[in-house]
This record gives sequence, C-alpha cells and structure tokens, in this order.
Amino acid sequence: MNIPSSTLRQRRWLIIATLALFAGGTTWLAAEAKHDDKQPVNIKVDPAPLPRAQDSSLSLSPIVKRVTPSVVKVVTRERAKEMAVEGGLPFDDPDLRQFFGPFFGNRGGQRRIVRQPAQMGLGSGVIVSSDGYILTNSHVVDDADSLKVTLSDGRVLTAKVIGKDQKSDIAVIKVDVRDLPAVTFADSDDVQVGDRVLAVGNPFGIGETVTSGIVSGTGRSGATGLDYEDFIQTDAAINPGNSGGALVDLQGRLIGLNTAILSRSGGFQGIGFAIPANLARHVIDSLVNSGKVVRGYLGVTIQDISPDLADQFQLKSNSGAVVADVKQDGPAAVGGLKSGDVITDFDGKPLKDSRQLKFAVAATEPGRKVTLGYLRDGKADTVTVTIGELPGEKQSTVAVSGKDESVLEGVEVADLDAAARGEFEVPARLHGAVVTNVDPSCAAAEAGLAPGDVIQEINRHPVRTAEDAVKLTEHAESRKTLLKLWSHGSTHFLVVDETDSKPSS
Repeated sequence: MNIPSSTLRQRRWLIIATLALFAGGTTWLAAEAKHDDKQPVNIKVDPAPLPRAQDSSLSLSPIVKRVTPSVVKVVTRERAKEMAVEGGLPFDDPDLRQFFGPFFGNRGGQRRIVRQPAQMGLGSGVIVSSDGYILTNSHVVDDADSLKVTLSDGRVLTAKVIGKDQKSDIAVIKVDVRDLPAVTFADSDDVQVGDRVLAVGNPFGIGETVTSGIVSGTGRSGATGLDYEDFIQTDAAINPGNSGGALVDLQGRLIGLNTAILSRSGGFQGIGFAIPANLARHVIDSLVNSGKVVRGYLGVTIQDISPDLADQFQLKSNSGAVVADVKQDGPAAVGGLKSGDVITDFDGKPLKDSRQLKFAVAATEPGRKVTLGYLRDGKADTVTVTIGELPGEKQSTVAVSGKDESVLEGVEVADLDAAARGEFEVPARLHGAVVTNVDPSCAAAEAGLAPGDVIQEINRHPVRTAEDAVKLTEHAESRKTLLKLWSHGSTHFLVVDETDSKPSS
C-alpha cells in the first residue's frame, strides 16, 4: 500500500506568467529534521569554497565529461484510468443547447464514465549514490505508475519511488544497480551571485543537454508557491524536461536541482530556479530512512523587518524576524514568546531575516531545546524553547513501497485532514484513512473500494491514520482482508480477496 503526499496532487513544472518576489510574508515556522539514528545515504560532499580567481580556460568540456554520467533521463507513465463524472456533456449548457438541440443534453443527470488515456511525462534526475539513489523533483514523478531511467551509457532501467516531499518539490527514486557514477555535492551556502554554473538535463526529450550561465541570485522565494523556497536563480537555460537535472559549479559539483522557470512564452527567458544542494541533502536522508520528512515546529507566524516596521518597533537595524502571531500552546507560546517580539538570534547565531530563521530551524530535530535571542519593547532577552513537530506532517510521507507480503496492493491512502474531509464530504466525527487512488486492475477495485472511501478498520483493528493502514497491511497472514468502510454517508464491511493475486515486489 502506498501513501501519497496529498489528495490534491499536481504537476509542478511551473511556467509562471508573473513573478512576485516579496521582501515580507508570513509562514508557520517549520523545518527539516535529521534522523541521526538512521544510516545516511552515502553522498559525496566537497565543502571547499569555489576558487574565484579569473578562469582562463577556453573550454568547459572537462567539467561536462565529469558531470554528465551522473545525470539521467526520467520517463514516467500514468496508466489509462476510468473516472465517474457527475452531470452531462458540455452541451448541457442551455446557451449551447439552443444551437445543437436536446439530443446532445445529458438525460436524467446520470453519472457517466470518462476514460483518461495513458499519460507520459519527462524529466531529469541526478545520481547521488553509487548504489542507485537518484534525486529528482517531486512534480516529475507525481501520479506516475511506472518509471524508467536512462543512464548516460544508454542503459534503460526500471526505477521505484522511495519518497517524495511536495513541500520542497524533492523526490528520491532508486534503481537496483551498483557502481553508478554519483555526483559530488558542494556547500550550496557558499554560492555567490556571479559564480559561473552549468545546467545539465534532458530538455524536451531531445537528449542530454548542457547550458552555461551564472548565478543571478540566491535565497529567492515566492516563485512557485512551495512551502520551502530558497532557490538559486540562474540564467543558464532551463526548459521543460530539465526538471530534476543538475546545476553544477565549475568543479563539477552539485550546487542545485533545477526546478522551475519564469516565462511568459513557455520557453526559457533568462530566469531559472534550482533547489539548493544543502536543502536536498537533508531531505534525501529523511526520505530514504523514513519515507517522509519530519519537520520541526516553532508555532509562530513571522515576517521580515521592513524600514517602516523597524521605525515603529524602534529597531536599530532590519536584521531578524518579527513575530506576527504565536500559535496557542505551541513551543514558542510555552517558551513565553509574544506577538511583536523580534527574534534576532537562533542558538547563538545572528539572523539576517525570516527566511534564515526558517531554514535555521531546518537543522533542528523535534524535541531539541534551542535558545532564541529576541527584543521586546527595545529590551534584549533570551528564551529556551523545545522544538515540536509540525502538525499534520505525517501526511507528507508518500509512495512508500509495500513489502512482498503486503495486502491491498494498488490502493493509496492519506491522512484524513481538513482538505480531504472537504473534498470527500467526510463528517468531522469520523476517523480513519481516506482512499485517494485505487488501481482499476487490482483486487480491491474489483471488490468495490473507491477513492473517497474512508477505511475505519482493517481485519477488526481500528485505523486512525494512513500510517496505521499501512502497518496493518504489512506481514499479512491471509490474502483476504476485512475492511470496515465509510462511503457516501453510510458504513459497511467489505472483503478484498487477493488469493489469486501475486504480491508485487
């Protein structure tokens, strides 16, 4: 059984008509957390700063030859699906029916079945470990039923999704091959505007392509609507199909994962965005070890300090972050922070702005105590808070492959959050895991399980979260599963018989 990141999944290749880069803005503070008790992915890291002396080289070919073996083409396929649609055809519109007549109208308002043809998708990926882990964008593999990866030597391999994090648009996939040419990571915090870079990927499916440019900006946010945006901006040409490809420095080290462009025409117009390599490294370890990214939680809404705010708060500088609101009973509230406080330091390190505070918490594991320096009514003070876990974060775990002995193969579930309750009209009193997708060819679909059904029990064991549902389907003693479901306002039992079905590997 798989857990999708959200019931409202969308492809994230973004071609943006206008871009609003704003200095202010608010966010509920959260962060990536490390799993120190887990084995990290064997990523090669070279933290040495990039030499910035004038480069007299006339060719970038040696760098390209070093990097391109680590960049792959990712081809996705989404199976044809049948969907039940309420209402009639577009000709049901009265203004249209006057021209086409009643023949084209929907008779009786019955549901009709619409068949969505198979969909193909294209993107890029970067090999991050010699044992087959590949980094790409979440939007590249969203909704994919199968993945194929083409290596630079021409080999075409089947890949599986290890995990996705839609909040940062990062995904990890894997191929079962050893001794692959893994990329070396640089310290992306050291990247400076003006550094020369190369973008490597597979734009438009025409084949491996390299473009060059410079770093045009760092710390960009507000570009794509992601919860975690800290983009490196570049003028190296990035086009559709480049998503998930590598942005590297002149030593061939990965500094970013190409993600999105700003365009009015649909083609590249000089502004591209890449996820910093340091952010990607944190997410990779979490996804590989846990299938999800656990984020810390401070429980405050913060914003940058504009000159006007600095004047109103009688601040000597614009450094730090203003606390606009404090979540009741959150870690900050328990620690004593209030609305109007200005957080200036995080664990002894001065803060430049709210974005830096947000990503400073990114290195903090939930449960750890940290010291915050702050100003209140012009007076400096400190407070110790215990970082919590972002509420609802378990929902961000996605695409965890079931084990060989799992049951309910082909069924995807999610936590029953506010969005799911609204979409499927689930009463507030009801608990369980909502079914978000069912493979039409699987035994569960034949038994009658459908998206929108809420699984309340599995084999008479209660289900309150998607994680509960997954655990109860692992190591099954029988290929027959008894489900208690809520569906369309009523509760009933359903038996899914997979006796004649082979568990997928």
